[in-house]
Amino acid sequence: SSPFSVPSLTLPQHLSGDVLALPIFKQEDSSLPPENETKNPPFQYVLCTATSPAVKLHDETLTYLNQGQSYEVRMLDNRKPGELPELNNKMVKSIVRVVFHDRRLQYTEHQQLEGWKWNRPGDRLLDIDIPMSVGIVEPKTHPSQLNAAEFLWDLNKRTSVFVQVHCISTEFTPRKHGGEKGVPFRIQIDTFALGDGGDYTEHLHSASCQIKVFKPKGADRKQKTDREKMEKRTAQEKEKYQPSYDTTILSECSPWPDNAYTSTNQAATLSFASTPLSTYTTSSVLDRYLESVCLGPTASIQDTQKWLLKNRFSSYTRLFSNFSGSDLLKLTRDDLVQICGPADGIRLFNALKSRSVRPRLTIYVCKESLQENAADINQGPNAVCDYYHDRETGLVCFCAVYHALYLEELTAAELIRKMACVCSIPLGTINQVYRQGPTGIHILLSDQMVYNFPDESCFLISTVKGQQSLLTDRKPQPRSLLDEDVMSPFTFPPLCR
Repeated sequence: SSPFSVPSLTLPQHLSGDVLALPIFKQEDSSLPPENETKNPPFQYVLCTATSPAVKLHDETLTYLNQGQSYEVRMLDNRKPGELPELNNKMVKSIVRVVFHDRRLQYTEHQQLEGWKWNRPGDRLLDIDIPMSVGIVEPKTHPSQLNAAEFLWDLNKRTSVFVQVHCISTEFTPRKHGGEKGVPFRIQIDTFALGDGGDYTEHLHSASCQIKVFKPKGADRKQKTDREKMEKRTAQEKEKYQPSYDTTILSECSPWPDNAYTSTNQAATLSFASTPLSTYTTSSVLDRYLESVCLGPTASIQDTQKWLLKNRFSSYTRLFSNFSGSDLLKLTRDDLVQICGPADGIRLFNALKSRSVRPRLTIYVCKESLQENAADINQGPNAVCDYYHDRETGLVCFCAVYHALYLEELTAAELIRKMACVCSIPLGTINQVYRQGPTGIHILLSDQMVYNFPDESCFLISTVKGQQSLLTDRKPQPRSLLDEDVMSPFTFPPLCR
């Protein structure tokens, strides 16, 4: 039967957890509100497709979707009379996303989505079916956020948004065993009100549900298979499973972090541009990167609160308001499960103990110059050079210290940006970039070339003003590339501007 037909005091099993207060320390039990005063969420989102019958009673619901098919999500105003009166006759903004359910994939979300983008250029993971949607205003999708879309809607009007998910669950598994072995996703909706700054930044509500996406008609076959399996079970076995509900209610959750997917790239790029070259060290970038992922024992109370928000534990910021990093790290897995419940407790424990995700590609570069350019190289306060003598030309060459570049996007544009910063070359002055190939040919740098660079490759950059800037592969005991007509057998030719 449909969950809408059940009285509010006897919610179905898969809905009852939505309104329960979060478990807290035993000594704070007195602060729990009475059951009849439990606060209902101000909004409710309903995915209009049936849940799987093969889900155990205390597990989260699972819903099967077909790739590319439009599914209705009803946006319901669930406020009580007098609740949030500031929203009356006003629009709110909702962002709908398809994200990973598994923690392992959440930590590598950027790499996973970039790999998907590489295999399916021009496609999106999530789209809004605008002609079928009702009541939405200003729907938008951003090219840099392939898994999200946003829209405005009026609380006083009927609103339904139709969404299409274009990725399938088996695209993110190491081995393709079929749809039922694919990874689960989540559809999450975050709703915001208009803030003081004129933007929709005031968070109101977030909810999500677990889904699996199959190739066209695959979801229907999977639903039928699950139903037939349940029919063969005994009555006693069936009592351990949830019934299949006609619709899927999205359960309340923490808001999705603002810096997910695209913002992490922007932060990495800005760290190179905002730090003067003379004071740049790779360790400072890594330290900031590690701080954003891992919580250290020296973290202050304020840092701990920021870490909880960044990692989607905003529901527990009040509970851990007096905890420093050291206090939080001392809690055992059982402590966190008792405090936060099984799902969030295990997720918080894993987040506290996890290691940071390594960059996808690391390369090392240094800037080479001839002796006549020594003054330019030695101008920097941190200039360090290796000197060596080329016997064939009689010239003394020296190389600047190597710089480590950490690439996440694996694109030519990302490499050029970071190379330009290291070499102090204005980005706008670079028109084309080449790598010198066999017999001295110049090969245009492309995304595919960067994608196939071996990890920890060494490159040598030669710059000739007004002519060419060259990037050469550097091997052990290298010899310098002094001129386009004089090449060391250990070098491949370079980048040009």
